[in-house]
Amino acid sequence: MPAQLTSEPTVQDQFRRDVLDGLRAKPKHLPSKYFYDRQGSVLFDRICELPEYYPTRAELAIMRQHAEEMAHCIGSHGMIIELGSGSSIKIGLLLRHVPRPTCYVPIDISGEHLQEAADRIARKFTDVEVCPLHADFSGEIKLPEVVTSVERRVVYFPGSTIGNFRPAAARDLLTRIATMVGPGGGLLIGFDLVKRRDILERAYDDAQQVTAAFNKNLLRRINRELDGDFRLAEFSHRAIYNATHDRIEMHLVSDSNQTVSIGDAQVGFSSGESICTELSHKYRIESFNQLAAQAGFSVGRVWTDSDNHFAVAYYSIEE
Repeated sequence: MPAQLTSEPTVQDQFRRDVLDGLRAKPKHLPSKYFYDRQGSVLFDRICELPEYYPTRAELAIMRQHAEEMAHCIGSHGMIIELGSGSSIKIGLLLRHVPRPTCYVPIDISGEHLQEAADRIARKFTDVEVCPLHADFSGEIKLPEVVTSVERRVVYFPGSTIGNFRPAAARDLLTRIATMVGPGGGLLIGFDLVKRRDILERAYDDAQQVTAAFNKNLLRRINRELDGDFRLAEFSHRAIYNATHDRIEMHLVSDSNQTVSIGDAQVGFSSGESICTELSHKYRIESFNQLAAQAGFSVGRVWTDSDNHFAVAYYSIEE
């Protein structure tokens, strides 16, 4: 059946508040969730195909090898809720093996990209009710009404998006997910593993500068949607690995002393001052299991790729 999009009306208002609050803070920062307008989503799809960007290849290899086992963990007659669904490539690998899935609820902050991906899934899996929700999953989520009967809920959280949250915020998000799925529910989640600095920094600062364009597109989005006047040529992309916190940090660095307008507001930058646009935390399997346990989940299965670059795990809530 066709995918019927449900949208939360407050996303744009929150975007403005978050941008102004982040740029007035010290140090300056912007939430990485706002990367994903239509152009940002297209650029991220290109990043996933880059030779330096290992996470997508590693996760797809895990999915292709173990999707049937994951589907067995999910079980039948369930609602599968995908957070940050993007292009929905990975969910297709999973839905092939899930026995009698009832409905699929992809949630993404990029509405147009979400609708296109949901339509593709609806055409391919005609026996699944597809109910896309345009929303920010980092806040409280009201799931859309579905027609079909659901016996259990499972959240699918692919990629390494959980790494964009500081550990305390990641635990809070996992706790909300545990509440969302309830007793008998589950979580299938991908997370990036700690590895060598050179591998990590190349993945976020590629030779073709696609990641730099992706990073700067956030400023372009602010210009377009919030009446900003960022001069993109006056900012440089930078990605560094912070070994103390096991994370990659992406920044946009001002190349000069300058003042930027966003609507009626003005923000000053000194030369060399940066905006932190993304944190990408890397985990060890044991530490992530502990994080999930703190949120109320029990460890089920953990799968990794042959290089141990990436992990996908299934956690459950006891009935």
